[in-house]
Amino acid sequence: MSHLARTRVQPDKETPAVSLRRCKLVVLKGPERGREQVVSSDVIRVGKAPDSDLVITDETVSRAHFEIVRDAKGYLVRDLGSTNGTYLDGAEIREAYIRAGSIIGAGAAEMKFSPYEERIEILPSESSELGGMVGSSSAMRSIFGLIERIAKTDATVLIEGETGTGKDLIARTLHEYSRRSEGPFVVVDCGAVAGALIESELFGHERGAFTGASAARQGAFELADGGTVFLDEIGELALDLQPRLLRVLEQREIRRVGGSKPMKVDLRVVAATRKDLRSEVEKGKFREDLYFRLHVVPITSPPLRERRGDIPELARRFVRELAPDAGEAFSEETLAALASHDWPGNVRELRNVIERALALGSDPARLVAPSGGALRVDAGADDKAQLSFTPGLSYREHKEQWNEVFERAFLTWLLERAEGNVSKAAREADMDRKYLHKLLQKYEIGGDRGG
Repeated sequence: MSHLARTRVQPDKETPAVSLRRCKLVVLKGPERGREQVVSSDVIRVGKAPDSDLVITDETVSRAHFEIVRDAKGYLVRDLGSTNGTYLDGAEIREAYIRAGSIIGAGAAEMKFSPYEERIEILPSESSELGGMVGSSSAMRSIFGLIERIAKTDATVLIEGETGTGKDLIARTLHEYSRRSEGPFVVVDCGAVAGALIESELFGHERGAFTGASAARQGAFELADGGTVFLDEIGELALDLQPRLLRVLEQREIRRVGGSKPMKVDLRVVAATRKDLRSEVEKGKFREDLYFRLHVVPITSPPLRERRGDIPELARRFVRELAPDAGEAFSEETLAALASHDWPGNVRELRNVIERALALGSDPARLVAPSGGALRVDAGADDKAQLSFTPGLSYREHKEQWNEVFERAFLTWLLERAEGNVSKAAREADMDRKYLHKLLQKYEIGGDRGG
């Protein structure tokens, strides 16, 4: 069984838990005999140097003697060019996988290696707010409880969920409650940066590394040293860059584009995706070893339609943030209308609707189409569609959000006209029937006949 968290945080799941993989080194021979070192990081360095994870002062030990790297298969011990060699159960090695109970020799010193798992049970938080997040539903309080338990660790976190569900807020809250909260929080949108530039964005570059590189530049991993790097839409990362990211996760080491000198970085990695990465692995579009390194603690951010009870609380919060003097009163009819909407754009769409309603002096219930209805967009005095946009969001995010709103509403309307007959709906819309099937499955819209 791998080092992955065994249970995902999902709505209505009782006492979920995660299992964090750790290891212990016990010094058996040498000046530090009897010392125990518990390590939860991905790379463990042993040597005479003061910044080693386990410092061994024996004169036969090199400053950087060996390291233990955790990967998808287990723990790998690697000699770092030591003077007197590294031994595993009596045999000199350059690198080899360790078994539980193995004895590692470094010069005249010896230590016993013991891996173990710490099971952390996650109880729902007693709070309905955490960081910038709001929610009294069991799904959200379970997420709050998980964040409260694992924020202080350096465990890598993968946040999955639809667009607009607040994955970025989960990442920011993890950082805010971590021991790295005073350090930087660096965000990289892997889907928004041009393919030719993403490598430089992540790893930085040296002067002259490529055309236009007139000066050296730090990348996100360097900038996040001592803090957290948030890799949004990690599923969009090109396959040829994924091995370099894997190296960062396993060794906390980077090299700038055009550079030859490796640099150590001390950071936590949080990633997010709207894609099903397990499915992407099966399709050959995402590396399995990288998936396992990211999927240490998974968090699923639920869509708003699965936590409708949080909508009134969220709506009031957005009013307080956007127009503090406007008051927070909503009629029962308004709240019922908001709760009945499917919110294909999730929390982001709800915020946009509230912001638009405040700007127009309108009831927000009038700005959402009834569930299952056709897409309706209000027109202003100049007959131009009055769409609402959110400062700070990219063009791609805005386009994606409104495209999903259109697709869901159009498909629902189309299938109703065809009385559930998918073939008839495909003919009317001049669409390929297989592609229509794919879209209907994506939005969980059912077609009963003519499939």
